[in-house]
Amino acid sequence: MASAGTDDHHGSHRELLWTPDEPSSHAGKLDAIIVPTIRRPTVLRHAAEIATSLGCALVTLHSGKWTSARDAAQQLSRETNLIAIDMPAHANLCLPVLETSRLLANTRFARRTDLSIKRNLGLALCHMVGWDRIIFLDDDITVCDTANLSQAAGLLDTHNAVGFLIDGFPDHSVVCHAYRMVGGPQQSFIGGGALAVQVTRNYSFFPDIYNDDWFYLLDAKKGLQPVATTGRVIQSPYDPFRNPDRARAEELGDVLAEGAFWLLDQNRSLMDADLPYWRDFLDRRGRFIKHVLDLVRQADIEESEKGRMMAALKASTGRLAHITPELCRDYLHACATDRELWRDHIDRLPSNQSLWAALRLLLGPRSDQFDVVVRNG
Repeated sequence: MASAGTDDHHGSHRELLWTPDEPSSHAGKLDAIIVPTIRRPTVLRHAAEIATSLGCALVTLHSGKWTSARDAAQQLSRETNLIAIDMPAHANLCLPVLETSRLLANTRFARRTDLSIKRNLGLALCHMVGWDRIIFLDDDITVCDTANLSQAAGLLDTHNAVGFLIDGFPDHSVVCHAYRMVGGPQQSFIGGGALAVQVTRNYSFFPDIYNDDWFYLLDAKKGLQPVATTGRVIQSPYDPFRNPDRARAEELGDVLAEGAFWLLDQNRSLMDADLPYWRDFLDRRGRFIKHVLDLVRQADIEESEKGRMMAALKASTGRLAHITPELCRDYLHACATDRELWRDHIDRLPSNQSLWAALRLLLGPRSDQFDVVVRNG
């Protein structure tokens, strides 16, 4: 008989990805590497070196007290073809108000980061200036071999997105980190931390929720978009159990994404995610977290670390109690609506624009109050 964890949780979704038997010899040309960042600009040097070696632009999107466009320009080599942008308030950006955001606004589920907004701004900029192939790269990711990025760009001839296997520190939610640490079979999936995308053929977007990158890969009518994986990258370590708030913030996005991919793993359609399905899946999620909690209690782990893990898992359980089948159903419906809304918005944006014209429109009427550095290497 399968264990509770196996019955109620899929520890891997990698079977959904196409992986070449051998590294592709077809190298593609990248237009830009886009890095959302909140850390000190020194962490951008790796991405700057890669962009210079590949002959593409580096777009850095800055927010928070530790970083700025001006600091990045001072820290990075003058050989870098740099476009560094200080992010205005979301309301000032020329981006649509998404139904998925309306659904969560002024609730405990509203997200408090701007990562998805940065990624969507990057997509809109690509459409306006005519960039076809770009790579999203987080500022805590190290690329092992730059040739893999060119190979990923080549695979974009036939795939809408190409990701990389994550080595180093595993890329998981808090709950899945705990499961892995007590011996659960848990594998990382591809994600926005290192993701090549074909922009002009793909009209997807990043909803403002944890696991936004998994939703970017979905098509509500078709399931998973044509997606591949090649090469590997290294994730820098972080502490998933530092604050239980992290687990609370992740829970809705983790439930929705895992619930959607559970269907895909079984060759089922996202259209099957009706109220009975979500009632069953929420029960599964509750049992799974309880199972992980029980494993942590029994594990030979230092007591203070065990306490932090249990506090995080209990925070997830507390947030899960507020997630209803109706909310899950409505969120996936809103995602489908937003895909059309995003496409309409992109189609209305002027194309073949100069970089400065595109930035003035996208950053809004107060764009002159925010630092933007454009420097040709």
